Amino acid sequence: MTTPGQQDDSDAATSEWREHGVRVVKAGQLDPNTAQTPGMDRAAAIDAARVGAQRIWAGTVTIHPDAKTGAHHHGALESVIYVVRGRARMRWGERLEFVAEAEPGDFIFVPPYVPHQEINASTDEPLECVLVRSDSEAVVVNLDIKPVEAPEAVHWVDPIHPHP
Repeated sequence: MTTPGQQDDSDAATSEWREHGVRVVKAGQLDPNTAQTPGMDRAAAIDAARVGAQRIWAGTVTIHPDAKTGAHHHGALESVIYVVRGRARMRWGERLEFVAEAEPGDFIFVPPYVPHQEINASTDEPLECVLVRSDSEAVVVNLDIKPVEAPEAVHWVDPIHPHP
């Protein structure tokens, strides 16, 4: 039982949840003041500074029609890219010698330290994606890579996904 002016444990928990529970970041509240790579516009939604995230970073990226980013990697972080709109062409490797494409509804996984480049495969539509990384800091290491002329197409092949 509590006396006037005191909170019982459930009142304290409710107050804690109110201030440190679920956060909603509206579309118009994304922060473009995050690490950038030439050729794309990133905006942070979820990170340590904005919502107190400790183990993930999430945001959006837009690549203009017929544009490509500079080569880069994200250090020790794992990255997931979800294609919302457009067609993504990903190149990766020491000389960006591998390539694969993704379309709306597809997910792309980028392991730690993998040099990569995002390309908008469309000449008339922006490429819009959602990004999630395995730390709350926006690590971006831009690279100066001379890419190979003709990258090798790579298809996800396993017992469930046969070669096309």
